[in-house]
Amino acid sequence: MSSQNDIVSYNKKSVTDIPMAGKKVLLRCDFNVPMDDAGNITDESRITASLPTIKYLIEQGAAIIACSHFGRPDGEFKADFSLAPVAVNLSGHLGQSVKMAKDVIGPDATKLAAELKAGEVMLLENTRFHKEEEANDPEFSKKLADMADVYVSDAFGSVHRAHSSTEGVAKFLPAVSGFLLKSELDNLGKAIAEPIRPFVSILGGSKVSDKLGVIKNLMKKADVILIGGGMAYTFFKAQGGSIGTSLCEDSQLEAVLEMEKEAKERGVKLLLPKDTVTASEFSNDTEPVVYAAGEIPDNMMGLDIGPITIEEFKAEIAKAGTIVWNGPMGVFEFPKYAEGTRAVANAMADSDAVTVIGGGDSAAAVRQYGLEEKITHISTGGGASLEFLEGKVLPGIACLLDA
Repeated sequence: MSSQNDIVSYNKKSVTDIPMAGKKVLLRCDFNVPMDDAGNITDESRITASLPTIKYLIEQGAAIIACSHFGRPDGEFKADFSLAPVAVNLSGHLGQSVKMAKDVIGPDATKLAAELKAGEVMLLENTRFHKEEEANDPEFSKKLADMADVYVSDAFGSVHRAHSSTEGVAKFLPAVSGFLLKSELDNLGKAIAEPIRPFVSILGGSKVSDKLGVIKNLMKKADVILIGGGMAYTFFKAQGGSIGTSLCEDSQLEAVLEMEKEAKERGVKLLLPKDTVTASEFSNDTEPVVYAAGEIPDNMMGLDIGPITIEEFKAEIAKAGTIVWNGPMGVFEFPKYAEGTRAVANAMADSDAVTVIGGGDSAAAVRQYGLEEKITHISTGGGASLEFLEGKVLPGIACLLDA
């Protein structure tokens, strides 16, 4: 295992590497899906993402005990946070009834698990109904594990957390990855560890502090780093520029200057916006005005990268062999300030490079523009992919059996 601040390469066993026939499988999914007030699932993509692993386990003759967290019920049973709607949705996709447990490690769950036959699927209640889940309590982990013979992790969005259902159970059961998690490791891992060059990293979003570790880590690997989004204004201010009322982290001014210095020393091309699209207030109703970077009037705020920057970033993307993108270029929720994010998304879609999007808002933008089919890999976990890119050891992956 690599140390902090090195890119971590995980070569882990998956569901295809150990026999599953006749086994009871505790399968950790990410069913933390958005629901409306009536309990209707408004986006089922996390459920459909789990289907390849579930169907494979059914075909192999395994009995599946699926589990997941949902929302933040604070360690208490709250009906609004029940996974029952997920069981109904999953039943429809599988063409068979998914048995819904009334509890997690209680009498109903253990009885259903004991009676579960090969090819059948059940779903435990929300693991976060127990405060022991987030505390990674060994006794709770053991009770979860006691229901099964094998543990399969397929919730990439949660592997950066050392919880009972993501890491604790692996102390008691042989633990392997599902297809979704394997795809994340293969695509994210390979893009970073063995990139086809030039390797271009695009980083946006609002805060430098969120991406500091990522930038430092990618600087050891990338040929070009493109910086956009709200964090660019911290760079401009550090360089002595005027940023008006734009977002800025004064606590990071020294850090970004150090970063620029390190990029120079390493021979990494660190590109900041040349121009910026500004507004007089944080609203789509204001008229966009373009200024040169670092020359923003006192009463204006930067909300997107400008047209000169878009062309420069597109040119770098066109030359790339591998592109990893995390974080939008501006406030893409406002149509008038979405052009930078849209242009980067389109340039990636048109590229012949290996293209990887690290979850979160960048993934949402690409889906919004209908470009997901043209991207090599879109990560399912924003926080997890960020920590992966930062080179952190992710407990929910480290605990799996080595290949």
